[in-house]
Amino acid sequence: MRENDFLSWIASRSDFDPAKVPVGPGDDMAVVAFDKDWLLTAVDQVLDGVHFDLAKDGPRAAGRKAMARNLSDVAAMAALPVGAVASVALPKGMKESDAREIYFGLRELGDEFACPLVGGDVSIWPGRLAISVTIFAKPAGVTGGIAPVLRSGARPGNAIFVTGALGGAWRTDRHLTFTPRVREAIVLSLRYRLRAMIDISDGLAMDLHRMCRASGVGADIHAAAIPVHPDAAAGRKIEPLEAALFDGEDYELLFTIPSGRAKQLESDDKIPLPVTRIGTITKGSDVVLIRLDGTREPLPQKGWEHQG
Repeated sequence: MRENDFLSWIASRSDFDPAKVPVGPGDDMAVVAFDKDWLLTAVDQVLDGVHFDLAKDGPRAAGRKAMARNLSDVAAMAALPVGAVASVALPKGMKESDAREIYFGLRELGDEFACPLVGGDVSIWPGRLAISVTIFAKPAGVTGGIAPVLRSGARPGNAIFVTGALGGAWRTDRHLTFTPRVREAIVLSLRYRLRAMIDISDGLAMDLHRMCRASGVGADIHAAAIPVHPDAAAGRKIEPLEAALFDGEDYELLFTIPSGRAKQLESDDKIPLPVTRIGTITKGSDVVLIRLDGTREPLPQKGWEHQG
C-alpha cells in the first residue's frame, strides 16, 4: 500500500454537502461551515522510529514536532490557530518525568502561537511512543476576512515561490526545531493575492505535484532558482539539488501569486523571511524541471511517502 494512493481513494469517496464542508479531504486543512463562521481543522501524528528517534532526540523534541507539524498545516492555509487537542500513546515503562516533557514540548509552540492545548487523551501500551494532534484554526485578518488559501487555486501564468532554503532537514535537527511559517503566511496573504499554497513536508517535488494536481495545471521549475540549504547534501553522495527537490521535512511554504506581483514580492523588504521565485504555472499537467543548460525533463513525483 502507498500513502498517496490510499489518500486519493479516501478523497474520491468524500461526498460532503459543500454548504457545510466547503473543503474536505485533499487540502492541508478541512473547512467546516457553521452559522456565519468557518472552522478549519487538521490532524497529524508523529511516531518514534519514523518522525523522530526518542532515544536520541528526547521526549520534549517529539512533543514539539507534533505541534509544529500541525501548525505548519495552519500556515499552509494562511489561517490563525485557536486551539489543539493531543492523543498520546506512551510506551510501557516510560517515566512520568519524560511524559511531562512531551507535554512541555507540545506547549512550547502552542503557547508561542496562541494555540492552547485544551484537551486530549493518554494511554499506555507495549509499543513505541505515538503522538497525534488535532488542531483548530480560523480565517486570518482582523475580522476573519482572509479566506483560507487552498492548494487548488493555481492558474497558468502564476509565479511559483518558496520560502527559505530546502534539503537535508531530516539529517539535522532542523526537522525538530523548525518554526512553522504561520506569521509569514498571513503577511503574504495580507500583502499579495496568493492563489494556491501548500507546506513542503514531503519534498518540493512531491508537494508541487500535489498542488498542480489539485489545481489542474502543470509547472515549469528552474533548477538554478531553487534555494538549496547549505546542509542539503552534508555527509551524503548526492547532488544538493536532488536533496532540495526530494528530501522533505523542510516545512517551508510553496505558493503561487499572479505574475504581475512577482517583482514586487522579490523586492519587498517587509516580508520577514527570504522568498524565491522558482518557476511558473503552465497549462496542461506536465511538471517540468529546466536544467542549467536549458534541458527540459519531467520532474518525478518523488519524495517522502509512507508505504506498507
